[in-house]
Formats: sequence, structure tokens, C-alpha cells
Amino acid sequence: MSRRFFLYATVLWFALAGCSESKKEPAASSSSPSFDEVLTSRRSVRSYDATKKILEEEVRELLAAVQEAPSWANQQPTKYYVAISPEKLAAVQDLVGGNKDRIEEAPVLIVSTYERGKSGFFQGKATNEIGDGWGAYDCGLSNCYLVLKARAMGFDTLIMGMRDAEGLRKLFDIPESEAVMAVISLGYRDSEPTRPERRPFDEIVKFF
Repeated sequence: MSRRFFLYATVLWFALAGCSESKKEPAASSSSPSFDEVLTSRRSVRSYDATKKILEEEVRELLAAVQEAPSWANQQPTKYYVAISPEKLAAVQDLVGGNKDRIEEAPVLIVSTYERGKSGFFQGKATNEIGDGWGAYDCGLSNCYLVLKARAMGFDTLIMGMRDAEGLRKLFDIPESEAVMAVISLGYRDSEPTRPERRPFDEIVKFF
């Protein structure tokens, strides 16, 4: 075997070996949950893992997605006030009544409000008998997007209606033109919550 042939064979072997390596399948990455998995795994979580934190950038990603929620004539009346500093978290915890102990380890607390006189109104007048109830409706839609997107990101939530609205208004300098709706905790569950029973389907759905 000539020296030239030996060198040629050696180079060819390394080239083929390199091609073989490049064709290896990439390591499997964790896939995002399906929409059905998000729906069925979401729970109202009342106990959070104190060792797991959430970054401001993650909250921004979450709330940017929430902006896709529908609203009356695209009025987008919902506003969010985010407590993420230790001082603001402690202050909000004191304003949620009996839920305080349940959410004391949650790393983020979010207050949702809606601007009055927008949804459900045309030229300053209520379009129908629901009136400003449409603002609450739109806020609820936004909150629904929030808790589902949070679950898709691996977070857990609790929507709390037990809250001191005027205390929150003062804490975050919320104007009187906005109605305070809910406080939503955001964090990681520290145990697997149970799934409450749902009402029979035929009790809530009627076909005609």
C-alpha cells in the first residue's frame, strides 16, 4: 500500500466519521404542554414552593401574552399591578384576608383592575342593561388568559376575590376611574392539588 493511498484512506475515514456524528439525532427537549393538558392541570393552588422564584422577565412574558385576550370593541380595559419586591409582597399579603397564609410563599402577586365606562359603552352611554358589568367580564377574560398562560409556563395561580380594594388602591396608586377586581398569586405548587368534582354536563349545557 502506497503512502499516498494510506493518507487518502485516513482522511476519508475521518470525513465519514464526521458526517456520521453530524447525523446524530439532537437530544430530546421538553415539549410544551398541549392546550388540553393546560386546562386539565390548572388548579387553584393554595400552597407554594418557597425555594422557587419567578423573574420579572417571565412575568413580562406572561402579561404580554395576556394582551391577546378579547375585549369589548377592543377597549382593553384591564390593567395589572405587579408586586414582586419583598416590601410590596408583604403589603399585599396583609390585604387578602384569610388567604394570607395560603399565598405567603408566592413570589409574585398581581392585582387586576378594569377602567370604568369603557366596555359596554358607546359615546358615553351604556349599550345595554349590563353596563359596567362588561368591564368586569373583559377583566375576567384577561384573568382567564393569565392563569392558562401561567400554567403553560409551568406556574400556578390562585384568583382571590377576598381583598381590601381601598388598601390596594392606596398601595399601588390606582385611580378611582379603575375598579379593583382580584388579586392573583403566581408561583409553583409545593404539592399536587386534588381536582374538585365538576357539575354534571347536562346541568350546565342545554341544546335546542
